[in-house]
Amino acid sequence: MINIIGAGLAGSEAAYYLANKGHKVRLFEMRPKKMTPAHQTGGFAELVCSNSLRSNDPLNAVGMLKREMIEIGSLILEAALSKEVPAGSSLAVDRIGFSEYVTNKITSHPNIEVVYDEVTDIDTEAYTIIASGPLTSDTLSGKIQQLFDAKRLHFFDAVAPIIDASTINYDIAYFKSRYDKGDSDYINCPMTKEQYDTFYDALMSAERAGLKDFEVNVFEGCMPVEIMASRGRETLLFGPLKPVGLEHEGNKPYAVVQLRQDDAAKSLFNIVGFQTNLKWGEQKRVIQLIPGLEHAEIIRYGVMHMNTYLESPDILNACYQSKQYPNLFVAGQISGVEGYVESAASGLSAAFHLDRLINGLELTPFPTDTMIGAMARYISTKNKSFNPINANLGILPELPKHKKIDRKRLYKERSEQSLKTYLG
Repeated sequence: MINIIGAGLAGSEAAYYLANKGHKVRLFEMRPKKMTPAHQTGGFAELVCSNSLRSNDPLNAVGMLKREMIEIGSLILEAALSKEVPAGSSLAVDRIGFSEYVTNKITSHPNIEVVYDEVTDIDTEAYTIIASGPLTSDTLSGKIQQLFDAKRLHFFDAVAPIIDASTINYDIAYFKSRYDKGDSDYINCPMTKEQYDTFYDALMSAERAGLKDFEVNVFEGCMPVEIMASRGRETLLFGPLKPVGLEHEGNKPYAVVQLRQDDAAKSLFNIVGFQTNLKWGEQKRVIQLIPGLEHAEIIRYGVMHMNTYLESPDILNACYQSKQYPNLFVAGQISGVEGYVESAASGLSAAFHLDRLINGLELTPFPTDTMIGAMARYISTKNKSFNPINANLGILPELPKHKKIDRKRLYKERSEQSLKTYLG
């Protein structure tokens, strides 16, 4: 029997992979019996932040990672492609349908037993994958910290508000994808300089909700819009409010707020890059200053929560296996990866190697010139300041010098050939 702790993206991916390999799996999930500060349901693989799994471009780092996962056998990407909603060149999903798809696959599998209860202890002799996520309960966090003799580290993560699509003013807002890539799937709310200045001043003066010292520990990849804006009046114009490629009817806006479809029915849209820790009343006041959202109804307000992760280079090898306890693996954001796809990939990698361990085979990490292998090398290699990381081309081994236009294609081709050889 294999124990998997947590039915998030990594845990669900791992459980399904191992069950399909013929192993008996016991999957522990404390929700809905005990909820976290960010989850809203008891469903598996619930997406608590954005509903986007980012770029589908195979020349992009996360696009490359997705193709590798599909080749290995990924439930998460199977579910995402089944529940995809329009998002230009990105892969976005109906988050409820996506979670239901994963939950149904897991709960109906004959080799998986689901236990709805909080795990408070870990048997290091049993085959186990810890995939409890960044919102691991305090009791389990303490146990993990004790187990690995690790100091507790954390950063803060934020969630963007979701808007009722019927309350958006389409006389002002318009559909368009940046540079007209793909279909026109994003709702765009344009601003003049005067409108942006009014919005910016309101954002900067808005009252925040608690966590007064969180600024020093915010993860760059999911930064609250008010913290980003505090870096300078024009910072947002080079970030989530960038107007480039979003011209409309011959007009070039000074700034643009984008909204992305959040459900299959097109009734809900989330505000792209608008993660926030403002008080709810302040969120409404600031959001309704955005042209096109003057009467917007907020279905879910933005929130901030604490994420937990390990100093993995001291604890894990490049197979996500504990250096101290060979039968114990760690996957998901707690292992030091960041992002939905990356978390699922780490669960898939941990399950792949655990299957080999059980079958008495040598554990050989995925090649480092694949994205899944490069991520594993990153989380298991000591550096001066270990922080969670997204998939990016910078962690791949360097290529011989080539023209920049060829570089991404060569990375992709090398990864595909290397994974094919590795998988046999």
